[in-house]
Amino acid sequence: MPKNKGKGGKNKKRGKNEADDEKRELIFKEDGQEYAQVQRMLGNGRCEAQCTDGTKRLCHIRGKMHKKVWIAVDDIILVGLRDYQDDKADVILKYMPDEARLLKAYKELPDNIRLNEGLGAGFDEDEHGFADNCVEFEDDIDRI
Repeated sequence: MPKNKGKGGKNKKRGKNEADDEKRELIFKEDGQEYAQVQRMLGNGRCEAQCTDGTKRLCHIRGKMHKKVWIAVDDIILVGLRDYQDDKADVILKYMPDEARLLKAYKELPDNIRLNEGLGAGFDEDEHGFADNCVEFEDDIDRI
């Protein structure tokens, strides 16, 4: 019979979201850092990101963030540039959606970066009140 009946194991660690509750201070870029938008995830703790200076870089997710902060496509991240490799960078921070909107409001991010606003983003209504990329169904079920 095992004596240790503590609450350990990987399933216990997986459920923790410690930083979810509190608001954190907005961090701006410094020398040797750049804002970027994730283009695609490559696996093995790496991603491909389009930086605001116009360069596409291979970014490495640092160990402190690995398996704790989940990065997805179209997320806004802060990367640390390398002096010796211009085509590679290190992910320092992932911005939450509200922080990314604040960065865009402060004109830190260029206008060509589209933020992932969720459902309903990009829907423009025409004169009928429907979006161009929506399907309109008829109400007559008896005809089917």
